[in-house]
Amino acid sequence: MTSPRISFIVPTKDRPRELRRMLRSLGGQTRLPDQVVVVDGSSTALTEAFFRESGLPVEHLRVLPPSASRQRNRGLAAVPSEFGLVGFVDDDVVFEPGSVEAMMDFWAQAGADVGGAAFNMVNHPSLDFGRWKRTRLVERLGLYSRKRGAVAASGFQSLVGCVAETVFVDWLSTGAVVWRRRVFDRHRFDEWFGGYSYLEDLDFSYRVGKEYRLAVVAPARYRHLQASEGRGRDYAFGRREAFNRMHFVAKHPELSRSACLLALAVRFGLSLSGVIRNGRPAFALRALGNLIGVVEGLVGGGRA
Repeated sequence: MTSPRISFIVPTKDRPRELRRMLRSLGGQTRLPDQVVVVDGSSTALTEAFFRESGLPVEHLRVLPPSASRQRNRGLAAVPSEFGLVGFVDDDVVFEPGSVEAMMDFWAQAGADVGGAAFNMVNHPSLDFGRWKRTRLVERLGLYSRKRGAVAASGFQSLVGCVAETVFVDWLSTGAVVWRRRVFDRHRFDEWFGGYSYLEDLDFSYRVGKEYRLAVVAPARYRHLQASEGRGRDYAFGRREAFNRMHFVAKHPELSRSACLLALAVRFGLSLSGVIRNGRPAFALRALGNLIGVVEGLVGGGRA
């Protein structure tokens, strides 16, 4: 049986150091990708010499203004139609040896009902307020699920974490993930999620998960070495996390706006508690952003 061809799409913006590190880890794999599409939204364009260092078959696209959702959609147009698999990789990812081969082994055995499979993040951060989020009351109110990779009625997704064996979930992160090509016959990333595009991966994968099974592949391991910049300062992120969450819930009628508002009220309270517990004004700025984001969501304001 012929192995399907695979392309990895990498949106990037002003992170040449992280991108070079990621490409080196990808170039050191036992199974190399058939194509890498780097969709570059950097203020200064990367050079062709930069990509020759990797030894990978890189296609370099420029997309301005930058937006993770828009960059991924433009990258899809550069993938030849005969490719059976399309992956998305963040520029601050590092693959462990044999990771891509393990992912391809999974796809060689996957049924036609599987639409997407994520790599396994081995350095997953701990869950904030994890003990509280895993209580029966929180789950009963629809605020958060105790199940890995589930989406609660509030629109809040539970984290998957590092898995010891392959699991099936309701949503997938775009940090390092592979999709069956035919998924894109019906689905694209919602470009409403502009700029940093917070929650665009939840929105996309949750839609696809209504039609296909989604997996996290245990032996396909990687590390996320998160860059310091990216999601925005505390106020900007607080506003975005509330406003984008309300937009996501509004798109999916089976989710609950009232549960979303209650969960965001709790999020606001947790941010304020961070000021008291840690004495950090950054938590107050995030809480203020949460409040403004909710107000804008209620009155139908513009994009966060």
